[in-house]
Amino acid sequence: MAYDVKNFQQEVIEKSYQTPVVVDFWAPWCGPCRVLGPVLEKLAAENGTAWTLAKLNTDENPDLSMQYGIRGIPAVKLFVDGQVVNEFTGALPEYAVRQWLDEALPSEGKKRLAQAEAALETNRPDVAEPLLRAVLSDEPENAKARLLLAGLLAFSNPAEAADLAQDAADDPGLAQIRDALQTVARLAHLHDHPDDLPDEPGQTPYRDALDALARRDFDTAVAKLIEVLQQNRYYHDDGARKAGIAIFTLLGAGHPITRKHRRTFDMWLY
Repeated sequence: MAYDVKNFQQEVIEKSYQTPVVVDFWAPWCGPCRVLGPVLEKLAAENGTAWTLAKLNTDENPDLSMQYGIRGIPAVKLFVDGQVVNEFTGALPEYAVRQWLDEALPSEGKKRLAQAEAALETNRPDVAEPLLRAVLSDEPENAKARLLLAGLLAFSNPAEAADLAQDAADDPGLAQIRDALQTVARLAHLHDHPDDLPDEPGQTPYRDALDALARRDFDTAVAKLIEVLQQNRYYHDDGARKAGIAIFTLLGAGHPITRKHRRTFDMWLY
């Protein structure tokens, strides 16, 4: 749906509380505007009721143009709940506008994902897990949801965690979680093959840490890793540091074990 704005307060601000509104700031003399306009109108016609397109002539609305900081046109702004939540300037090609819409428009999946992240930050895995599973039910290839759920299951269900992580798309922003999952998988392998560990100072507490981690006794595991750092800082290719960071990453900053041990752990790294 597309329309020319006559009452900005009613047709953009108030309407955006019901459905997202994409506003195209344009002018008749603007060549790039004449290129972008039909693209936006085509996508608006395709979208159904997911969002609406409002076209605002900047020549006829200089006050609104100034209010929203329009310095070049075409300028496109997405309004949700009365506020600008995303924007771009210039005549982007259709594929780029589609990508922008996919990333910018709110959705139930994005809302659930944000709620899950908030739950993980405050150590509420029982709240986060069903939210992440609901996201993946609708969006099976959602890389962020897959890796967050994999991190949540890394210790309780490592097989499912490995499957989730393996199928997740390569997203640089999620590299820390992916690295942590790979580290935990290596630690599980070492627990089953302790003879692979070098016979030098740090071996005994490192093996104890692996045993504790297998029992999901994170308190003992991290305490033993700190012992490794105290005895042999770079034992097993810096293994204690990598293991500790993986545990803290997957448990989350708000987990009691992270809060209890992180400062002492970091102190022994330097």
